[in-house]
Parts: sequence; C-alpha cells; structure tokens
Amino acid sequence: MDILKEAANFENAKMSNMSTSDRVVASREAKRLILAINEIYKENKDPELMDLMKRLTAKKKKIDVRLKGRPSDGI
Repeated sequence: MDILKEAANFENAKMSNMSTSDRVVASREAKRLILAINEIYKENKDPELMDLMKRLTAKKKKIDVRLKGRPSDGI
C-alpha cells in the first residue's frame, strides 16, 4: 500500500510557483497514481479509493488547465 502514501503526499503537496516542466511532471505523476489506485480499486471496490481517485483527478485537471489554458467557445 505504498502507492496510497505517495498519493497522500501528492495530494498535500503545494502546487504554487511551479515551472511549466514541473507542472508536466506533476500531471504525469497524478496520472500514474490514479491508474495504480484504479488497479487496486478493481480488486476490492473500496469507496475510499474512489474518493481518493476523484480528488487526484480534480488536482490533475487544475494542473492541466494551467498548462493548456481553458478551452475556448469556438466562436
């Protein structure tokens, strides 16, 4: 269950004053953690794992928006 400790550390880490390359690394780390937790979730269906994945996904989306910008309306 070392992956859960890594996820907790990532979740509590400050994301301010990050360079672009730091954001790319953080986004990839979030994806790795989410996929690893998902494999554990498939086996035991623990709702706490689903909540953790949702929180990590929300943090990853914030990082991705900062990297790529908000989508335009297409006007």
